[in-house]
Amino acid sequence: MFTHEYFMRQALQQAQIAFQNNEVPIGAVVVCGDTIVAKAHNQTELLQDVTAHAEILAITAATQHIGAKYLPNCKLYVTLEPCVMCSGAAFWAQLGELIFGASDPKRGFSVLAPAALHPKTMVTRGILAEECGALVKQFFLNKR
Repeated sequence: MFTHEYFMRQALQQAQIAFQNNEVPIGAVVVCGDTIVAKAHNQTELLQDVTAHAEILAITAATQHIGAKYLPNCKLYVTLEPCVMCSGAAFWAQLGELIFGASDPKRGFSVLAPAALHPKTMVTRGILAEECGALVKQFFLNKR
């Protein structure tokens, strides 16, 4: 029941909230064991804060929830490949695993800074990639 697809669908629900709020539709959830300990979506417009990415907000909420600054036993599910800033936050949180949906060939960490993650962080790519990417594409088509 608790598969990568299950948790990515939870992240997609967060991305949908961002989409409805006119934010770039990226969602994230942090999972420790089989429990979601944090959910977030982009809020850069709402908060007028360029750092209010889904990943940053989810990592902050997760560390507050578990009462520790490191997340070596947690997984971050995010609908779009993290940017360099977010992969840096994952590095400092010593995230155990990063699972993302759609790749970001323009701004993703794997293009701009492939060594940005902590060396122990495992990476899984492409979970529900088409669904995750379609939401972002639709958002930007609506903007044009």
